[in-house]
Amino acid sequence: MNDFIPLSRAVEATAIPSGHNTTLPEGTVVSITQSLGGTFTVHASIGGLYRIAAQDADALGLEVAPQTHVIAEGAFSEALVWDALRGVYDPEIPVNIVDLGLVYSLQAEPTEAKPDTYKVVVQMTLTAPGCGMGPSLAADARQRISTLPGVAEADVQLVWDPPWGPERISEEGKAKLGIG
Repeated sequence: MNDFIPLSRAVEATAIPSGHNTTLPEGTVVSITQSLGGTFTVHASIGGLYRIAAQDADALGLEVAPQTHVIAEGAFSEALVWDALRGVYDPEIPVNIVDLGLVYSLQAEPTEAKPDTYKVVVQMTLTAPGCGMGPSLAADARQRISTLPGVAEADVQLVWDPPWGPERISEEGKAKLGIG
């Protein structure tokens, strides 16, 4: 995956680890470091890592893959939120944040402003307090939750208590990481 690819057009990207949105100009040379959860993590010639959405795969010279996780139209459910969170990956770890045990809680509260809409509050942590990926992962989670039917607001909070430990990793996550 370390081929050098000049972007065929400008693309919106998320800077890693800050989580800030930026535009990578046409012609920027990138190399793909990871492709999980429907996004591409790239190292750019202008410096730094960036996350590019699947719908911009054409700018990388790739086919835009059909959406692997299609959110159904209709009513809100917490199950949809959990599914959306399973699409969030740390750019350096091939396991989603749910299976890594980073999501501590998920609460959905009905809003008063609009019937059948919800404020979703997620508390999550990182594998280490010094990990710089927090803003980027929280931004990705917030964006994915915000697109779900019936979500009026998404609030993703980073918390440090209790501290994360490897015992929180699901059996599926352990299998992907090759640990028993």
